[in-house]
Parts: sequence; C-alpha cells; structure tokens
Amino acid sequence: MANDGDRASGGGPVSGRRDERALYVISVAAELAGVHPQTLRIYERKGLVEPQRTVGRSRRYSDRDIHRLQRIQELTNEGVSLAGVKRIIALEEELDCARDEIVRLHGEIAELRRAADQAVADVHRQYRRDLVPLSKAVIRFGPR
Repeated sequence: MANDGDRASGGGPVSGRRDERALYVISVAAELAGVHPQTLRIYERKGLVEPQRTVGRSRRYSDRDIHRLQRIQELTNEGVSLAGVKRIIALEEELDCARDEIVRLHGEIAELRRAADQAVADVHRQYRRDLVPLSKAVIRFGPR
C-alpha cells in the first residue's frame, strides 16, 4: 500500500486522495474501528489490512483503512472467519473494479455512438439533393 515517496517526510503519505492519507496512529485507528490495537496487528499479519509506515516504522492508518477495518468487524460479528473475511473483501474489491470498468465502457460506448451518428450525418449531408428529371417520352410495352 505505502510507497517510498509517501514516507520521505517521516509523517504520512503526501497523497492527493484524502481517504488514502495515513493520518491515524494505531491506538486512534483501533478506537475508530472499535477494536483493540492488538487486533489490528493480527489483521495486518493475516493480510487483511496493510497500514502505511513512517520512517521510524510506526503504523499509520488512513480513512480508507478505517472503513476496511469497520467492514472486517461487521463480517466477523456475523460469524465469518478471518479467511472468509479476506476472500469477501477481495471479491468486493474485484466487484468495485468491475463496476468502474463498466462505467468507463459505458462512457466509451456513448462516445463511439456520438462519433458514429456524426459520421452518418456527414454522409447524409453529402448526398445530392437534386431532383432527377424524368423523361417526358412515353414508351409503350407490349402489342398495340
């Protein structure tokens, strides 16, 4: 989760996204998530959460991490094992990515439709709108 550029200041990340800025020390994160700090360490060992680290190796949690911890608590309170929680969260993240991709593709489809409609309109404008004169001569078919 953390990258070296985020740790350069020794504070937290300098990320532009507010929910990804690591602001909370472990005790505050534990209180916000409604768990004991030792539980957060267990979650980290199990790979459920990956807090960012300062230069001094202190854990720092972001708003996004807090929401994830709250989701973990919801699931464990419903009786889901930590392995199950890990799988559920992975599937939820996969679903979010798929939804984002669907939104992106809908936008792309809309843009392609606009381009196709414009191309059809351009072709129609090129049609000659002149009337073709009909010959005044009468031609008879068949016997007289």
